[in-house]
Amino acid sequence: MARFMNVAVGQLGPIARSETRTEVVARLTALMRRAYCNGCDLIVYPELALTTFFPRWYIEDQAEIDSFFEREMPGPETRPLFDLARELGIGFCLGYAEQAIENGETRRHNTSVLVDKSGETISKYRKVHLPGHAEHEPWRRFQHLEKRYFEPGSGFGVVDAFNGVMGMAICNDRRWPETYRVMGLQGVEMVLIGYNTPVHNPPAPEHDDLSLFHNRLVMQAGAYQNGTWVVGVAKAGVEEGVDQIGQSCVIAPSGELVAQCTTLTDELQVARCDLDLCTSYKESIFNFAKHRRPEHYGLITSRTGAGEMLGG
Repeated sequence: MARFMNVAVGQLGPIARSETRTEVVARLTALMRRAYCNGCDLIVYPELALTTFFPRWYIEDQAEIDSFFEREMPGPETRPLFDLARELGIGFCLGYAEQAIENGETRRHNTSVLVDKSGETISKYRKVHLPGHAEHEPWRRFQHLEKRYFEPGSGFGVVDAFNGVMGMAICNDRRWPETYRVMGLQGVEMVLIGYNTPVHNPPAPEHDDLSLFHNRLVMQAGAYQNGTWVVGVAKAGVEEGVDQIGQSCVIAPSGELVAQCTTLTDELQVARCDLDLCTSYKESIFNFAKHRRPEHYGLITSRTGAGEMLGG
């Protein structure tokens, strides 16, 4: 029996710095209701979907920084999203800034959660590949201080959900083949990715005209090389003066594009995904057990870069 899953791309337009959580959650619930009306099982939202992308600013006041973080999920302002998911019987994936107390220490992560149709969180992922820089670089038109405000997560897990094997990644993770391969080795059938990606790359402006090409390239390659569906969802448009790409999309295990947003605003696109399409790739050209040669891949885990040993 085929395992079909209707997936909604819940793209967001810009979120102003002055916009409240309550206002943003109202936008999220509006998209969720539209997804429900389209018969969807799951809606995927962007990275840091509750606030503006605050790492673009150098902020010294810790209280101001913490105002962008969630101390509980759901909290009072996000509870309506969970309640609506339970009422409608639809799952969702949500990106946000997480502040947690672990072993008496405060931890801050760029996080996403997967919530099932009963409104219960079934999986959490913390972003591993943090881009940007940690100190103020005033020569930039805008900052990218994820390394200052977040610490990296600890791995790429998968979970059995929605009648398939689901995994999550966030933004810059999508550019790294290891992201998909680690989940691929766990049999992943759908990878959910939220992102906030500026058109302009201050250290390498020569890449700017390729930003949309690179966005699709990495997700299509990850899908094909691991025989998995990939759902990539943007927060798009001009947000606080920074132009961000859209191009939210759903990609099949063949690497083919099956749905894509066409605006830079709040938009819903829907794809009917047959999870069994993964099988022909996982059992043929990308049959890992038959064809991989991990004894020759040692450099992947022993070095961070050319000639750089891990921990060196």
